[in-house]
Amino acid sequence: MPAPAPPSDRDPAADAALLDAARAGDRAALERLIEQHQARIYRFGLKMCRDPEVAKDVVQETLIAMARGVRDFRGGSSLSTWLYTIARSYCIKARRTSKFAPRDVGSLDAAPEAIAVADPGPRSDEQLGARRVEQVLERAIAELDDKYREVLVLRDIEGLTAPEVAAVLGVSVDAVKSRLHRARLDVRARVAPALLDEPPPPAARSCPDVVGVFSRHLEGEVSADACAEMERHLAGCPSCRGACESLRAVLGMCRAAPAAVPAPVQRSVQRALRDLLAPEA
Repeated sequence: MPAPAPPSDRDPAADAALLDAARAGDRAALERLIEQHQARIYRFGLKMCRDPEVAKDVVQETLIAMARGVRDFRGGSSLSTWLYTIARSYCIKARRTSKFAPRDVGSLDAAPEAIAVADPGPRSDEQLGARRVEQVLERAIAELDDKYREVLVLRDIEGLTAPEVAAVLGVSVDAVKSRLHRARLDVRARVAPALLDEPPPPAARSCPDVVGVFSRHLEGEVSADACAEMERHLAGCPSCRGACESLRAVLGMCRAAPAAVPAPVQRSVQRALRDLLAPEA
């Protein structure tokens, strides 16, 4: 069972160099850091708060806090961990102060801030099917309890390591992994019917919890012997093999989630930061 770690386009060395420059008062370096991280923070706010307007506030307040505090940041955690911790605190505050909790989650394409793009023509059945699966996944993630959604978003969408997620949430690594496994299994169960053209054959009662084992394997919690035994089982059990493949597909979709900030949100963030930094110009 190959288990590549969630990919990340973060470059810690480049972040460190920019961070050092920003701490020294280099405004261009600070602006570059903001540019590199704003999309991830916006996406996190959108997934956690499920409201584009709140997500806009989250990314704006997080980046303003970063601009104000970057000179005092001493690197006790990674830059990403620091930013997600700030963003999470704003998400929690937004949930506590909101009078109306959103009941449904729509696609990002329907968000007020999204840029309208002319439809070049009717989509193919394959494209429509893919979009339908994406919508099912989006809803499945949105309907998770907060403590399960945040670990899945941080680990499988944002690509943080389990220790980094633990640092953001202020819980143990074991707690992160426990919540993560449950979140993955819940989301897979909701999305699998949309992924499969036909239902897989039922698993025998004697079959192991292959999806749970596969999730734990991704976190390095399964021994080589247990992994080999699972491989032998999967080779002869189409149902369990399909279950693992559907989880792999769901996680692949999570990692491929777009991280684009709508243009109106970018302009709003830029105005706020420009006002904040103006006295230093």
